[in-house]
Amino acid sequence: MTRDDAFVTLPDGEHIARLGQGTWEMGERAERRGAEIDALRAGIDLGMTVIDTAEMYGEGATETLLAEALAGLRERVFLVSKVYPHNASRRGVAASCEASLRRLKTDRLDLYLLHWRGGIALEETIEGFEALRRDGKIRHWGVSNLDVADMDELMDAGGQACATNQILYNVARRGPEFDLLPWMAARRMPAMAYSPIDHMRLPKRSVLDVVARERALSPVQVALAWVLAQPQVCAIPKAGSVEHVRSNRQALDVSLTAEELAAIDGEFKRPRKKVPLEML
Repeated sequence: MTRDDAFVTLPDGEHIARLGQGTWEMGERAERRGAEIDALRAGIDLGMTVIDTAEMYGEGATETLLAEALAGLRERVFLVSKVYPHNASRRGVAASCEASLRRLKTDRLDLYLLHWRGGIALEETIEGFEALRRDGKIRHWGVSNLDVADMDELMDAGGQACATNQILYNVARRGPEFDLLPWMAARRMPAMAYSPIDHMRLPKRSVLDVVARERALSPVQVALAWVLAQPQVCAIPKAGSVEHVRSNRQALDVSLTAEELAAIDGEFKRPRKKVPLEML
């Protein structure tokens, strides 16, 4: 993979790391805290500088852990957090953002996302995001878990500044390829893939094992390399140990051949019809 391939481009032209780090379930067990902090810091040193979190994760505990991990490293990181749908009113967005900033011990977020679609009008959420951006509290805003119809509604509501859509996407869950990813590509909007190795639920025996044996890799690394091979997709796998982070980083250097990609397509089929967007 070339140096340019290590990045994806936001609609405004800013480049961010193609391989980042997720934090779901981090900060929830005291005995893991040290290892999780070490893992996050090691990932930053390896160039995995997009770090994703949310106010939902541990009801703020994950953001608190992340603040400790980012001590002295904040300027090297593209920091992402997400707001609960029920907090996504104009006032609610502002309050949630301020709370996240306090927990993260930072003065701004690089990207703030609506975690999933709720009952609050998208126009109101957009107004809240834009106010935060004008005030310098966030640099970009986007959404998560929104399908094509929702994205169309977002655009109709004045959401042209949306920077990304964070979605469940991996080799075993390819539904977004039918219409959502093309919709985003047409608007030069990258996708952010969470659970890029399907939260470790990949089949125990598959073509991924065959490719892994031939490459002296793990099937998980092959699955992650497949996601990283997709155009304009940033992957944010979670890793709770330095060893796991290093393993994920190795996947960025794997260039799957046309034959290997075809073999993977043969088992993990491209969607031939609309599949409702899945979420975890």
